[in-house]
Amino acid sequence: MTDLLKTSLNRRTVLQAATVGAVGVSPALRALVHAQGSDAPEKKEVKIGFIPLTDCASVVMASVLGIDKKYGVTIIPTKEASWAGVRDKLVNGELDFAHVLYGLVYGVHLGLAGPKKDMAVLMNLNQNGQAITLSKKLADKGAVNGAGLAKLMASEKREYTFAQTFPTGTHAMWLYYWLAAHGIDPMKDAKVITVPPPQMVANMRVGNMDGFCVGEPWNHRAIMDGIGVTATTTQDIWKDHPEKVLGTTSEFVQKYPNTARAVTAAILEAGRWIDESLGNKNKMAETIAGKAYVNTGVDAINQRILGRYQDGMGKTWDDPNHMKFYNDGTVNFPYLSDGMWFLTQHKRWGLLKDHPDYAGVAKAINRIDVYKQAATASKTPLPKSDMRTHKLVDGVVWDGKDPKKYADGFKIKA
Repeated sequence: MTDLLKTSLNRRTVLQAATVGAVGVSPALRALVHAQGSDAPEKKEVKIGFIPLTDCASVVMASVLGIDKKYGVTIIPTKEASWAGVRDKLVNGELDFAHVLYGLVYGVHLGLAGPKKDMAVLMNLNQNGQAITLSKKLADKGAVNGAGLAKLMASEKREYTFAQTFPTGTHAMWLYYWLAAHGIDPMKDAKVITVPPPQMVANMRVGNMDGFCVGEPWNHRAIMDGIGVTATTTQDIWKDHPEKVLGTTSEFVQKYPNTARAVTAAILEAGRWIDESLGNKNKMAETIAGKAYVNTGVDAINQRILGRYQDGMGKTWDDPNHMKFYNDGTVNFPYLSDGMWFLTQHKRWGLLKDHPDYAGVAKAINRIDVYKQAATASKTPLPKSDMRTHKLVDGVVWDGKDPKKYADGFKIKA
């Protein structure tokens, strides 16, 4: 066979494999795909923004462990101060990607959260691992859970203030859902403010809020500092819920498709590394506790990452549904139903005035095509469906089949 013919066949094979996302092709062909120059990342160095939270770990470890180099890219983790800052830098191109709130990406895409820009979710970074913290002052009056909080708010009338981290983000939706499940209307019965995650504990310490919803390690930090208690974990609101995602703009994916695939694959592999062993989780905790990342004590991170919980009132338990970065490979798939759920809540709480094209918006944002290519490259198994079914804390089932009916079906809504 002539060199010219070999080249022609190789290029044709590469393009065919790329077209189908390299799913269902032989390992030899997959190796060929990633060996070709046409498949090499267009951008070799990428900036990925992150907020100081435990769930930035797979982004950080992909860089620290050098997994990114295996896929032909260099990840530069960039520490950011707030989700609004992450949003702005993603939109204007200062960041290539970000560890970012699922609902923030959807909010930007629809113009609900500042500047409007077409966005992309490439993968789910983690499931579970957030919590709702109530102040020690409330806990001392019996508000140690949702029922206790509702009872206190009904008997001791005043303005109650709760904090979330971004108006369309995950923490706002978990907080609103939990309050409403206990008969508290978050829009009428409480004042809700936006506070960046690393500032939650300091703001509660000076009495600026009665409770907050945020990611770890800040809930555990509030317990360690003696100012708050864990009223519920988000996995108790929705077991295996989606949380942070690898987000970017649609424009970036269109311009640098190979880079998007390579970065996604590297972070998938880093997530698998974290979840492989207790030793790896401890090493991860030691790494991200550093000043360049979360900037807190290792002991604020390593307990809950291993599923060892305490509520700040003497109760301790082992939670099998703690934060997962990969688990058996099912954590990271960008299910369309997950994205659609956030839209239903945006409609429920009046952030969206009309019903959107739920499935259409989710298909535009959640880049399942890119994810499948990255999953093949990192040997990550794929689910059988791009939809999934869950029952949330109020007993209502979400399966994505009738989002309009679901969004309109809640008793408490805007």
